[in-house]
Amino acid sequence: MTVLTQPPSLGDVLKYEVNPNYTRDTITLLAGMPYPVGSVLGKITASGKYKLATSGGTDGAQTAVAVLLYAVDATLSDAQGIVVARGPSIVSRAALAYDATVNDGAKITTKLGQLVAVGIMPRDSA
Repeated sequence: MTVLTQPPSLGDVLKYEVNPNYTRDTITLLAGMPYPVGSVLGKITASGKYKLATSGGTDGAQTAVAVLLYAVDATLSDAQGIVVARGPSIVSRAALAYDATVNDGAKITTKLGQLVAVGIMPRDSA
């Protein structure tokens, strides 16, 4: 029997939002990698572009401010993406993808707290 696997989708990440016209934004993702659905993103202050939120640094991207709703391949050049950028909204904690520097429970908890600060509520039971 053939087993089919489906990549994560919007419905795996976003569980509730008050109004898509209010909670979502179209943003520019920094070139250099493919971004998976559920990427936890920070905004680079100098350029206004987004990248995976890091656990340290001083470029502004160390603060999580958005969650990517659709996978985007920005390997070769900057690319557009759609994010949930404010709440009230609920995302599935299990579906979130982090930068490699966010590699332990304390750093993940920090990123989740930063999302809560902008109204994006990560939930285990979502």
